[in-house]
Amino acid sequence: MTWGLLLVNLGTPDSTDTADVRRYLDEFLMDPRVIDLAPAARWALVKLAILPFRPAKSAHAYKAIWTEAGSPLRVYGDALAAAVQAALGDECVVRLAMRYGNPKIDRALDELKAAGVDRVVVFPLFPQYSSAATGSAMEAVWREAGRRWNTPALVNVPAFATHPAFIAASAAVARPVLAELAPDRVMMSFHGVPERHVIKSDERGPGAHCLASASCCDALCDANRNCYRAQCFATARALTAALDLDPAQVEVAFQSRLGRDPWISPYTDVRVTELARGGSRRLAVLCPAFTADCLETLEEIGIRAAEDFVAAGGERLVLVPSLNAHPAWVDAVAAIALDSCPPSWRRGGQAPVVQERIAE
Repeated sequence: MTWGLLLVNLGTPDSTDTADVRRYLDEFLMDPRVIDLAPAARWALVKLAILPFRPAKSAHAYKAIWTEAGSPLRVYGDALAAAVQAALGDECVVRLAMRYGNPKIDRALDELKAAGVDRVVVFPLFPQYSSAATGSAMEAVWREAGRRWNTPALVNVPAFATHPAFIAASAAVARPVLAELAPDRVMMSFHGVPERHVIKSDERGPGAHCLASASCCDALCDANRNCYRAQCFATARALTAALDLDPAQVEVAFQSRLGRDPWISPYTDVRVTELARGGSRRLAVLCPAFTADCLETLEEIGIRAAEDFVAAGGERLVLVPSLNAHPAWVDAVAAIALDSCPPSWRRGGQAPVVQERIAE
């Protein structure tokens, strides 16, 4: 029996051409899970206030990180899919899809079907749950699968913010960078979301727990189990312990905010400048919400934040690479996928090999 593994990441433009960037941003920002406003308000914001101006600016930023092989997110995604395929062997067919842009989810499902697969583990490559990323990806997969006459059996990998394999892989990538830099401060910068997204995720009801107190994210509990901000702090605590860092040396911040509505804080760009002005000289930045390097890591942190840090008096800001297709992450993806794959779908024989490598 053969099962499928569908790896889903957020997406990327096809090129740095402004028209391609505009097409990508249009698809992304018109998603009601991303900008959760009334349809008319979302249309006016995206079509009239964002798309006439932002694509050219974003295209310029993409050009700063684009490689000869294309978008880093796509290049690393393809490499990861190929390596996970090799790790799992011929009992599984692995495909990569993007929620926005290419390769599209419907094409990946078609390819799995053509390979004789009608049992699919869907793996959203977002460690912390958010409706804007994980929720949107799963909704799109279910929608595309539901359009088929013979719908495939689907199970999804849940958020893996503190999964031991994810934490171990993240630590393996970060450890040599931290050893070389010897930072006096470590920042874990996560993608931001509007505060209203967090409040809507409160299992006790909006405003009952999430953002109701300064300590709301100090531990995971029933109320905040689907809270993106709480899961980010949980990841940071687990990584701090795995890297044997002094918690007083580490801080959490959130980047990439858009618009004037309040977003979860503290803000990365603000803290980078404050740290430099406060005497920090060597700052290491991890981005544990991103499993592959992309515009938000390479350009926003690796270029702009690094320049801002030095301009404010710091000596050096170093971006710790994302997991990309690191061997430890390849084994972690295989192990996490196998955790969610029903045993009845597998022929057996592959799981112990992957699990032994993770244990090492």
